[in-house]
Amino acid sequence: MNFSLVKIKKSDLAEFKKDMQKAFQKGFEDKFGKTENTILPEKDIDKSLDAKGSIAYKAIVDGETVGGAVVVIDENSQHNHLDLLYVKYGMQSKGIGKTIWYEIEKLHPKTKIWETFTPYFDRRNIHLYVNVCGFHIVEFF
Repeated sequence: MNFSLVKIKKSDLAEFKKDMQKAFQKGFEDKFGKTENTILPEKDIDKSLDAKGSIAYKAIVDGETVGGAVVVIDENSQHNHLDLLYVKYGMQSKGIGKTIWYEIEKLHPKTKIWETFTPYFDRRNIHLYVNVCGFHIVEFF
């Protein structure tokens, strides 16, 4: 697998958002069934992208975009946040999420604390963050 994690260019943002929304939508619908609601509205993605210290990455395997992430880096405190991480629908269970996370850690080695949130119903995400990436659950709601 020829993997790279690169910063998003403005010209790639529309596709990045669409792929992320599809992945989140499908994850919800796999658990609860079809819905007319948008599970991850574009305004929520934009809020993460517009945050101070925000960096958006896309994950590429063998020339194809397979996922991405948005992190918010606080250069002073190094208390950083993983706002969004997705693996493109149809590409799950291939180690891509884990590879994205490990690459993010390499890119931000000064981080003292990483925080993230994930939907309570998404067992795959919880498994990845807790059992693979080393996050600790500190609150559940």
